[in-house]
Amino acid sequence: MIQPTTSIGRKFLVDGRWGASSMVALYLSLFSGVVVSLQYDPAHPYYSASSLDILAPFGAFWRSLHFYASQLFFMLLLVHLLAVIVGRSYESMPFKRWLPLVLSMVAALLLLFTGYILRADSTGSSAGMIAENILLSVPLLGGFLDSLLFSLIDEGMKRVYANHMIGLGLLWVVLSWDHLRRYRVSWRQHPVLVLALIGFSALVPAPMEPEHLGVFHINGPWFFVGLQELLRYIHPFLAGVVWPSTFVVALVLLHKQEAAIKARRFCLGWLAFYALLSFIGLSR
Repeated sequence: MIQPTTSIGRKFLVDGRWGASSMVALYLSLFSGVVVSLQYDPAHPYYSASSLDILAPFGAFWRSLHFYASQLFFMLLLVHLLAVIVGRSYESMPFKRWLPLVLSMVAALLLLFTGYILRADSTGSSAGMIAENILLSVPLLGGFLDSLLFSLIDEGMKRVYANHMIGLGLLWVVLSWDHLRRYRVSWRQHPVLVLALIGFSALVPAPMEPEHLGVFHINGPWFFVGLQELLRYIHPFLAGVVWPSTFVVALVLLHKQEAAIKARRFCLGWLAFYALLSFIGLSR
């Protein structure tokens, strides 16, 4: 009884059009992001982000659409990655195409993460502070990496805003371009997804959290909670740099025939362990 159920679940995962759905969500995120960016002021991040709901026409809808579409894009991208690992479709892809796609996942994660920071609410501020401290813990290169990506202490939101609007987006497009030009997707092919996202955004406002006075523990974004939990037990450099890097390296090694089996098992085990850490962190 277990084998048929497993086979059905694996087929659903491997054959699902997760990559195409994630691109449709990205289109909606980019479109709504243009509207949101017109109101945003990096010099007054929290005020400009929170006042969008009342100062811009349908501001609450546009902010919600941008938030939920961005979340869905990355969630579906993770499912797509899992399907690629389980289905071993990476085996038919040349290494020169596989490596940029692996690195594009990092760029997509940073894009989503910087969006959280730009909100400048309690969750965004907490995530930005932790991320900056992690980078500064990197020997020799910490200061350079922080000035390249965040520089929150010295420049506020200016560097994060520039990276979110231009730098990371261009990097993701460059890394993904060869894949995107081979697999073109139209939003017209996914009307249910588009209408569901629009309807959900119209009904459910995106979160904007005020400062929680007297609260000493604030969870970061959902994809950051596992790392935040790991920081309780080991050094920030190990938890925030070395441990995530092992997953990226394992993804790269999937394409190396002599290391593929071990790398595949490590990737699946890493994801399971991170899910467990996230569950523990969210239950606090």
